[in-house]
Amino acid sequence: MNKTFYILFSLVFACLTVKSQNNTSSPYSFYGIGSLDFKGTSESRAMGGVSVYNDSIHMNFRNPASYTGKNMFSFNNEGRLVKFTVGLGHSETDLKSSANSSETTNTSFEYLGLNIPMGKFGFGFGIIPFSSVGYKLQSSNLDNQLQYKYSGNGGLNKAFLGFAYQLSNNLAIGFDAKYNFGNIQNSALEYLYDDESLPLDYQSREQNRSDLSGVNFNFGLIFRGGITENLELHASLAHSPDYNLSSRNSRTFASVVINPNTEIEFPVNEINVDLESLGLDKTYLSMPSVTSFGLGISKPKKWFIGAEYTSITSSVFSNDLISIENSEFEDSSKISFGGFYIPDYASFSKFWNRVVYRAGFYSEKTGLVINNESINEFGISFGLGIPAGGLFSNVNTTVEFGKRGTTNENLVEENFVNFQLSLSLNDRWFIKRKYN
Repeated sequence: MNKTFYILFSLVFACLTVKSQNNTSSPYSFYGIGSLDFKGTSESRAMGGVSVYNDSIHMNFRNPASYTGKNMFSFNNEGRLVKFTVGLGHSETDLKSSANSSETTNTSFEYLGLNIPMGKFGFGFGIIPFSSVGYKLQSSNLDNQLQYKYSGNGGLNKAFLGFAYQLSNNLAIGFDAKYNFGNIQNSALEYLYDDESLPLDYQSREQNRSDLSGVNFNFGLIFRGGITENLELHASLAHSPDYNLSSRNSRTFASVVINPNTEIEFPVNEINVDLESLGLDKTYLSMPSVTSFGLGISKPKKWFIGAEYTSITSSVFSNDLISIENSEFEDSSKISFGGFYIPDYASFSKFWNRVVYRAGFYSEKTGLVINNESINEFGISFGLGIPAGGLFSNVNTTVEFGKRGTTNENLVEENFVNFQLSLSLNDRWFIKRKYN
């Protein structure tokens, strides 16, 4: 037990260190609450984002009904494992417009969770970095002179606590509450020139900061039952109602001097805007509802194939503090297909026969519309589940190739490769004593 807690502490510390870095460099994080970070656990993303499959050794953050489940056959049906999981990610992205291109890299903490069984009950808790803001953009005037520089950072995190109950051997229900917290900071720097088109000594800067908080809920249902002696049907349903985030806002204007070598900005005559008189010191962000439904079929301990559809009412999103004329939100959706294959889970002579081989793909309508162009995303993924450590602990790896956006209407196309590494650690904490 002490060794387990030492591992947990080390992983938490490592995750907090990685979290201090930017999670994204996408120009599309300029809009809304940023680019969505969390798209499932490593084992789910390796199957194209399919999360309908539920087992006794991996956490499923998408559906809180997964926090409980059948007892482990290996322990004479006496109990289930305590599950701990942590994920890290790394991305390589090529940004391409009709005129320019660039490359970015980012490393991020993906998620952290613990699932504890309690008979027919179960509960789980953890933290998920939900969205990230991290962009640097610039525009030029008609004379091809630098006119504006935009930058932003921050994001939204979710800390969750959920409970589940096993209604029968085949059916489980659950819910979780998520506390949302974080901040988003945006800066716009305007370059000014004299009559001879020479830059002035002082430039103009506007900075906005929004501190976000709020609570939302997620409800889930999971079914798992036999079709024949060798086949099982898997079904899942999850729904998160729409909600509001409270946003406490601040805005400053300043004249700045810019060091031409380091581009560091030195503010002069900084002024805090009285947002209270404008009714903008505290606003609310309308956040969408999310509904997902999945179906799959499996041969236990051998293979699985499934599909999942997610619908998001993104069109309800609004932000009173910042409105952007050339953008809007429409309802979004995502469809995922994927599965896994295990050559021989009980093989002890050939290690690679016990490895889980996963693959999948997805197509997503993100809900963001810029210059009347819908921003869509497509990806294909592969991954391995590698046995490690204890009886059921494993290391999960994922590589994902995808494309987001378009070069139409002066927009940016992103071609990315995402790498993800996660640990699923399992242990028995509660053992029924048989002898005194």
